[in-house]
Amino acid sequence: MLQLQQRAAPVHRLAPLHRLAPRSRACTVPASRGTVQREAASKREAPALSIPHKPRGEPPGGIMTAWLGFLALALCSWSLQDAVVEACTCVPIHPQDAFCNSDIVIRAKVVGKKLMKDGPFGTMRYTVKQMKMYRGFQIMPHVQYIYTEASESLCGVKLEVNKYQYLITGRVYEGKVYTGLCNWYEKWDRLTLSQRKGLNHRYHLGCGCKIRPCYYLPCFATSKNECIWTDMLSNFGHSGYQAKHYACIQRVEGYCSWYRGWAPPDKTIINATDP
Repeated sequence: MLQLQQRAAPVHRLAPLHRLAPRSRACTVPASRGTVQREAASKREAPALSIPHKPRGEPPGGIMTAWLGFLALALCSWSLQDAVVEACTCVPIHPQDAFCNSDIVIRAKVVGKKLMKDGPFGTMRYTVKQMKMYRGFQIMPHVQYIYTEASESLCGVKLEVNKYQYLITGRVYEGKVYTGLCNWYEKWDRLTLSQRKGLNHRYHLGCGCKIRPCYYLPCFATSKNECIWTDMLSNFGHSGYQAKHYACIQRVEGYCSWYRGWAPPDKTIINATDP
């Protein structure tokens, strides 16, 4: 009995499972039995973790090895997917700011698309039929192609072909128009009348003004060219009544204030959405 105990294989304690596949690192399982390797995405590389072979005479641990490999790959896939999904985060922006900060603002219909093999995930090139240009005449008077990331997790937009007319805003880089989820794009028939009037004239008048978001009360303008944007108070951080019906326009002596135009005042929340 004593001899059997002395010949027994030593028991090795495995590292915790969360260390087999750390988040935001790429993991690979090689073909060799009982070895799980991981490669660090950064410059620092973690050493490979090896599970020792059992002594001769004992059955091979193929089931345990396969299970550990499957678990490591599952954890890696989950952590990589989680990292990519969280990659695109956009701050709420008023349509007027989106207009004034864009190189190109057009109304167009998508008539075709093609996946370009640019970058790790590719770039989607949309062929558009331009209906009207609102901003960017001096930069690019006619737009034929719109470029965006192929993956929505990298802020790429998905536009339907031969179905809708879109309002598209974007920036010009090396002669190409790029747009993304953080730019203002919308189906044309979803725009309010105030937003359409803003595109034609009113937003131009307010590009010298500054729209300051208000996330909690009290909010005060710190300069005469500021308009306080309070949609976040009543819409949980999303654009609301002010974004749909107001423009911040410069008045006399450089003062800026909200202009509602034709839209009726909002009586539900006083001193918040109806400035």
